[in-house]
Amino acid sequence: MEKFVITINRQFGSMGRPIAREMAQQLNVEFYDRDIIEATAQKLNMSLSIASDLEESAARPRFWNMCFPLGRGESKKQDEIFQVQKQIILDIADGQSCIIVGRCSDYILRCTKHVLRVFIYAPYRKRLENCIERLKMDEDTAKAMIRQVDRARDAYQMRYAHYLPGDFHYNDLMIDSSILGVENTAQYLTELIVKKFSSRNISD
Repeated sequence: MEKFVITINRQFGSMGRPIAREMAQQLNVEFYDRDIIEATAQKLNMSLSIASDLEESAARPRFWNMCFPLGRGESKKQDEIFQVQKQIILDIADGQSCIIVGRCSDYILRCTKHVLRVFIYAPYRKRLENCIERLKMDEDTAKAMIRQVDRARDAYQMRYAHYLPGDFHYNDLMIDSSILGVENTAQYLTELIVKKFSSRNISD
């Protein structure tokens, strides 16, 4: 296949991150998510505590980092963080086929060739079920996290991209993960990517 970049935006609890990670394994490409934040923090000499295990877990403090992973600093500092993160994402996409989760990567890479922008969502009740059963949250925590993380992601995307993550005008593909589940959704998307980016289908 030709080089490609897949960007993944998702609703909290839709299991978008596990789906993206499974896709990366099936496609044998690199998977980038919160390690982009770590690289950004290192470049800015900022302190950042992120667990080495990239699996989503039940510990609320780690989930809370999804809302404001580098804190709630002043606007100027947040803009500096975004610019550093933007360059990291551009460098990653320039160098290899990969899957990038969140971080406004769909917007940052909008002018990059061979990008597929995916938004993963699910009905609220299914997202709540995923948080309780798969992420081992209690119901109150799950409800709070769905509300707060979605709100934070929407605000971040609006600030820098000026559109919401789930706006169909800016996504190439939107999929309800509750229809097929994590593994089968990943397989479905992987098969689509292989078909789209096989050499015979690539056109400049």
